[in-house]
Amino acid sequence: MFNIKTLVLAAVFIIPNIHYGQHTDQINSNRPGETMSAFSVGKSVFQAETGIYGIKEKHSLLNYDANGLGVDMTLRWGLFLEKLELIADLQYQYEKFNSPMSSIDKSAMKKTVFGAKYLIYDPFKNHEEKINIYSWKANHSFKWHQLIPAVSVFAGANFTMAGNPYYFSPKADISPKIMLITQNHLGDGSWVFITNIIADYIGTQYPSYDYVLTLTKGFNDHWSGFIEDQGIKSDFYSDAIVRGGAAFLINNDMQIDASISSSLKTTPSILYGGIGFSWRYDANYKEVRMNIDPGDSTKKAKRRAKKTKKG
Repeated sequence: MFNIKTLVLAAVFIIPNIHYGQHTDQINSNRPGETMSAFSVGKSVFQAETGIYGIKEKHSLLNYDANGLGVDMTLRWGLFLEKLELIADLQYQYEKFNSPMSSIDKSAMKKTVFGAKYLIYDPFKNHEEKINIYSWKANHSFKWHQLIPAVSVFAGANFTMAGNPYYFSPKADISPKIMLITQNHLGDGSWVFITNIIADYIGTQYPSYDYVLTLTKGFNDHWSGFIEDQGIKSDFYSDAIVRGGAAFLINNDMQIDASISSSLKTTPSILYGGIGFSWRYDANYKEVRMNIDPGDSTKKAKRRAKKTKKG
């Protein structure tokens, strides 16, 4: 019995402890949902996430309908620090409005946001899952540590040109946007729950306070799906939107996706769907990790075994 315990202890201690940075083996895209993940792409990594979509609106009170097309793109760049990510979030949309009295075309940048995200708390840092060599149940039971989320903050600004038909003011404007981001990895890690709490257009005539909740499930090495709930509260525009979709991993650095969204109100009712593509360039990434020398661990295990034998 003593020999078996000694061998098990030695085997556990000689395994090197590795602490990785935020870069993952496979691309980690925010698409096709609207939430921003807590983790960055990794230092010196560049990532582009883009897509096209079609949108249909109908207002039950104002008696108009609108149909349009749009393209969105998010550029993410890990710069200076492993925990820091620079972000450009862009969206261009064209719409044709039809009412009983007129038909109007409008097109412009619906979103132009530049900012940065910083990870302020990582629950995986310095955390080690202990293996119970006597209990299969203990190793596969729910881990309460999963309830502790990773936490990030985002700070940026909206840039709006004069005469933008999607903005509530005809003047050019710059307004702050801030966000609190949390992320939990649940179960065996295939479930991910992300929350975004957002204050947008701060200091303007119509500030907006939003939330987005996303639950993602990885089905296998290539397929994942998600469901999402988004709430928008503003005197200019308020809504509740549900969203769902799936993504397919082409390889470690490329992903395609598709999604569909619908509002829960009729003033206006909104239905839109789209497809997208994400690509990562990480050739300059240097792995951030720390290995404990297996030789040192082996020596410690042997010393423990000697003390146990003497006792």
